[in-house]
Amino acid sequence: MSLTQECDRERGWSEVPESKAGGPAQWLRQLPKSTTPSTLSTLKLTAGAATAGLALAAAVATAAGPWDSGQRTAERDRAVTQEGVGGADHGRTGPAPVPSAPSVLAALGASEGGDGSGGSVPAPTAVALADVLEPLLKDSALGPERTASVVDAATGDTVYRSKADTAVVPASTTKIATATAALAALGPDHRLTTRVVAEDGSGELTLVGAGDPTLTAHKNADGAASLRELADRTAAALKKRSSGSDAPASDDKPAGKKDAKDAKDGKNGKNDAGKDKSSGGIKLAYDTSLYSGTAKHPLGPNDNLAPVTALMADEGRLDDSAKGPAPRSGNPAGDAARTFADLLADRGVKIDGAPREDKAPKKAKPLAGTSSAPLSALVERMLTNSDNDIGEALARQVALDAGEPASFDGAEKAVKARLDKLGLPVSGTRFADGSGLDRDDRITAQLLTGLLSAAADPKRPELRPVLTGLPVAGFTGTLAGRYDSEGAAPGTGLVRAKTGTLTGINTLAGSVVDADGRLLVFAFTASKTVAPQAAQDALDRLASAIANCGCR
Repeated sequence: MSLTQECDRERGWSEVPESKAGGPAQWLRQLPKSTTPSTLSTLKLTAGAATAGLALAAAVATAAGPWDSGQRTAERDRAVTQEGVGGADHGRTGPAPVPSAPSVLAALGASEGGDGSGGSVPAPTAVALADVLEPLLKDSALGPERTASVVDAATGDTVYRSKADTAVVPASTTKIATATAALAALGPDHRLTTRVVAEDGSGELTLVGAGDPTLTAHKNADGAASLRELADRTAAALKKRSSGSDAPASDDKPAGKKDAKDAKDGKNGKNDAGKDKSSGGIKLAYDTSLYSGTAKHPLGPNDNLAPVTALMADEGRLDDSAKGPAPRSGNPAGDAARTFADLLADRGVKIDGAPREDKAPKKAKPLAGTSSAPLSALVERMLTNSDNDIGEALARQVALDAGEPASFDGAEKAVKARLDKLGLPVSGTRFADGSGLDRDDRITAQLLTGLLSAAADPKRPELRPVLTGLPVAGFTGTLAGRYDSEGAAPGTGLVRAKTGTLTGINTLAGSVVDADGRLLVFAFTASKTVAPQAAQDALDRLASAIANCGCR
């Protein structure tokens, strides 16, 4: 099997909601352990069709896809370690929310008793759960170093642990920490706004990066910040300014009919707002000063992560693909600015010369803006599809909120401090990056389950996207191509988890509804593994064992 074939791939499956007894989720739970991959594929299609009406009634959006994974392609090209599932760009429709979690949230509601007891649904006992998990943890495919933690989401009680406080390389499960810190710091409704600013009477515009890697130049922005709409608004604002009106264009609303008409007028030569008497046009600069430090990830150039800069369009991809690994620009900020200049020119705004990098003048005022999807949607996209560019961007947003430099070092300090403020066990941990590609990252299984428990806490609703963004086993994101091996099938549709894969490192952390309807959160890590596929299958069997067990 090639390295590329080892990658997980999302096929765009819909989630199977937990429903009434005898519904699709219960039906999947009852699959025999001997279910074959081909049979399971047929069952997935049948279950997906059966639950389409339920999903519509629940207003559950289907995941955008399909998505490719991708880090192993870069690993083949560069003899360094990196994430093996989830590409850096996962499609233009990503900012739209991924499937919500009716099964997880229904189970959580059933488990909550309001008094901390967990309600009427019984929790598994530590002894019974250990009897089920310990034989599976001895699987040689997991390598010589394994850690585990299972926690009752309703009470926060640990029901199983094995070396849970040992800090290990977490791979992409680092994104759970990044997501939690960002949501806690900024809130789920926060948006990143890319702006165009200018001084009064100036013949120069500055495109100011906001650290939004989902900014797109494609015609169909589908909820993301749009470079095209920003050009529409800028052209319209310039026309207003030339007529004596200083009101900036709206940042959040789609370009209206009047903005579109103004842009059309400009294209037809009716808009002279882009003309400067001295030069024949307007100069364009671009500002990336929001971030500091190096833009180069320690991993080096690769197809799964663009240089980390405050301004980029479509994550710096050099092709028109919407999934998986792709060649990346060495200067995504410059490329975005040049694309913006071309879009302005199409709208009758003449740009004099090539865009240049420069910090916006202190007296510059907002002229136009375009905003990202809410942070909740960015988090869900990042977790479902293991989006590395969003991971690095959100870590820097946490740094900015904390008053730290928006750099690798500043983000590490800010993320750890924010998690510590939440009362989570951060001793011995490291957050060398926001994506999990850096082998210097260190996280414990105890912290991972602590993060997931916090997201399940009804007193912390702002953290809930950490749960709703997790891939669904056998159906979405980086788990779409998994849970079809022997012993893993019972977890299909019931396990939601973030994957993590580096060379010799395999991790899985998420939530699962057990046979009694109890919501549990778990984290399993395996280090020094030698067969990635076998290690992934072993991890899937561990999570599925919980789904198939009342363990009392």
